[in-house]
Amino acid sequence: MAGGLKEFLLRGNVVDLAVGVVVGAAFGAVVTEFTKDLLTPMIAALVGKPDFSAIQLEINGSKFLVGNFLNAIIAFLLVATAVYYFVVLPVNGLMARAKKEPPPPDPTTKKCPQCLSEIPIGAKRCAFCTSQL
Repeated sequence: MAGGLKEFLLRGNVVDLAVGVVVGAAFGAVVTEFTKDLLTPMIAALVGKPDFSAIQLEINGSKFLVGNFLNAIIAFLLVATAVYYFVVLPVNGLMARAKKEPPPPDPTTKKCPQCLSEIPIGAKRCAFCTSQL
């Protein structure tokens, strides 16, 4: 039983998935901090607010943190854009290069040298002009 679990855990797909999740989480944290610490204040400076996280809406004593939601949207868009341009496009390019076209099938016909009609490869006489091949 333990051997089967070990085989399952060390299979390539499980290890690749684990590495992808860890790297994705770390990359997401970097992009979130970039958004929160650099991009949001830069955009907010253009708009006139010191930070998006300060934008909130209050209705009947309930606070709606609209700025935090905007930060999350910007972080998501940055992560999606970075993943597309730095992971998806290069991998698709590599896969397109690695993909080999299947060899063309062996021909089953040939042209008659006299009348240029298509005849079977094994023919000894043309069915159209009756010339000997």
